[in-house]
Amino acid sequence: MRLKDFAKSGHPPTLLSAFLYFDISFMVWVLIGVLGVHIAGHFGLTASQKGLLVAIPILGGSLVRIPLGVLVDHIGPKRTGILGQLLVMIPLVWAWLFGRSFSEFLALGLLLGIAGGSFAVALPLASRWYPPQHQGLAMGIAGAGNSGTVLAALLAPRLAERVGWHNVFGLALIPVVITLLLYSVLAKESPSQPAPKPLRDYLGLCRERDAWWFCLFYSFTFGGFVGLASFLVIFFHDQYDLAKVMAGNFTALCVFAGSFLRPVGGYLADRFGGTRMLATLFACASLGLMAVGMLPPLGVVTALLFFVMACLGMGNGSVFQLVPQRFRQEIGVATGVVGAAGGLGGFLLPSFLGVLKDLTGSYGVGFLCFGLAGLGCLALLRLVQRQWRLSWLPTAFEAIRRQAAAITSS
Repeated sequence: MRLKDFAKSGHPPTLLSAFLYFDISFMVWVLIGVLGVHIAGHFGLTASQKGLLVAIPILGGSLVRIPLGVLVDHIGPKRTGILGQLLVMIPLVWAWLFGRSFSEFLALGLLLGIAGGSFAVALPLASRWYPPQHQGLAMGIAGAGNSGTVLAALLAPRLAERVGWHNVFGLALIPVVITLLLYSVLAKESPSQPAPKPLRDYLGLCRERDAWWFCLFYSFTFGGFVGLASFLVIFFHDQYDLAKVMAGNFTALCVFAGSFLRPVGGYLADRFGGTRMLATLFACASLGLMAVGMLPPLGVVTALLFFVMACLGMGNGSVFQLVPQRFRQEIGVATGVVGAAGGLGGFLLPSFLGVLKDLTGSYGVGFLCFGLAGLGCLALLRLVQRQWRLSWLPTAFEAIRRQAAAITSS
């Protein structure tokens, strides 16, 4: 695949706007997580409460993704994205000016899930402009907006030390407003957007077995990425006694790998096949997580988490190289359903890490269990890919081959 062909095949301003919207939305989505040490110290939270505090915004994102996916297919991703960015300003203002209790921040976390739902908007916005042979790279570039977690981990703890953690939520309104303006100007609806379908047709997607497989695999890759991105500040602070800002630095380093390697995962999936890449990444991430579960010294665990996050990030790109091939006409709702499952995985991970820490006194047990879950996903992928090879994968590969040949000949 030539990058020149990729650039000519779609609409770069829309791809850029999808990335920016996704990036700033993810920054906002994980703010409670990266400020978790400050908030937990203020309210005197237990490990289980810390895990719940971090997990609630991810649950909110999971719940809102399906409705946003339906809206994308009915009113278009551009209008849906503008609505989402306007709505997310409400919990930011609330957290800035009025949030004063743990229960309030649980409610705020649910509302901040609107930012996490940006996934169900940004990816269809980008996907509909690009042909099948470029889906992995296009979805990877748009999906690299999860690098907003890096911005949050680097900046939020520093700003909290200077202006107070409440005011960080107010400062976050500035990039949200700027992004809304750029998005409104740059984003353009694809001419190939499918006609809206009745809601019953979207609900039919949930009866497709392949949709459930994608949900399971994405709950491990994306759920692992966003769950760890939100929880690692607490992990580094509690387990290795790092200062708040330094814990944010170490978190940003690990999250950086997963954020910016997502397009690489999509590109490699385009080149070598999504199922092949996903199997390799499942194996590598699982082994890395089990090694983290041994709680080695700080330098070693940081290197391991950097490696794990890289695998999870590329795994996200690999999953969404496959989804548009299988559900091309239902990409909006498919993105919402699969993304919701990923958010659910992200909710469960920090929750279990916190609960198991209270029960066992160690975060290691939680990481070991997460690694075993990855090995289970690998075994199931090996089983289901045989069925895919006999059903829709050959058709998808043939369509990609024909379009690639047409581009080459032209």
